[in-house]
Amino acid sequence: MAFAAFATAEVQAQAPKRRSPIALFLLLPGILYLVLFFLTPLISLVLTSLQAPSEFGDIGVYDYAFNWQNYVDVVQQYWPHILRSFGYALTATVFALLFSYPIAYFIGVKARPWPLLQSLLLVLVIAPFFISFLLRTLAWKQILSDESIVITSLKALGMLAPDAYFAGTPFAVIFGLTYNFIPFMTLPLYTTLERLDTRYLEAGSDLYANPFTVFRKVTIPLSMPGIVAGTLLTFIPAAGDYVNASRDFLGGPDTQMMGNVIEANFLVLLNYPAAAALSIILMGAILVLVGVYVKRSGTEDLL
Repeated sequence: MAFAAFATAEVQAQAPKRRSPIALFLLLPGILYLVLFFLTPLISLVLTSLQAPSEFGDIGVYDYAFNWQNYVDVVQQYWPHILRSFGYALTATVFALLFSYPIAYFIGVKARPWPLLQSLLLVLVIAPFFISFLLRTLAWKQILSDESIVITSLKALGMLAPDAYFAGTPFAVIFGLTYNFIPFMTLPLYTTLERLDTRYLEAGSDLYANPFTVFRKVTIPLSMPGIVAGTLLTFIPAAGDYVNASRDFLGGPDTQMMGNVIEANFLVLLNYPAAAALSIILMGAILVLVGVYVKRSGTEDLL
């Protein structure tokens, strides 16, 4: 009897559970939202990327086709912009991590005994979000312009050459990307470090490890989920950014990124297939890079 009861219980445990219709019904609004506002635009973007110029149409008129040559053409024509976009985004992400980690560590670990100070510092981190992204970038354009008091003062002190300039350079674009996306890096790091058990750090010190070894062997591994999350939140929007690299803000003719090329093809050149193909390439490249990065960092659970 005991064996029969055990076998029956095991069969019931192995039997597939039936999904509740109520749960499926509750998921229906979310599924419809994803289909309408994600899947449908994505399918439209893919179809647009395969369009061919209309034989008897005007500029900006295209017919649906399977013109895979669009992808080859945009890669051959815009490969410098593709490399530049990922290079700028990677550099800005590294700088954001270097600046954000000490900030997040101080707020999440060192400031724990003072909750009021901790809250105040968090408000200062998110304070830039209270101002428009465009206004913040435009403000930095004025600060880094040749006529600004900062640049003229540095030239007067002899710290800059008389013909030196920052606006419209890769330095200005990377600086703008780093500044604008630092909160996206700091907040995930703070969330992870705030839960860090400091007894592990004390144990490392008790085992005669120096502070650098404790940081490298204990703190970094324990904060890796925050590092990965912050890196993704910074790198992905930075790679597709078109504001900082625009000639209207911090960029110049030689600093254009993929976002600027996509904008120009959509709104100026009316080359919709090229713009759509670049968008698909950007999306696919980011997915591949993110997948490889998460796999190598050992944090697959974040996906």
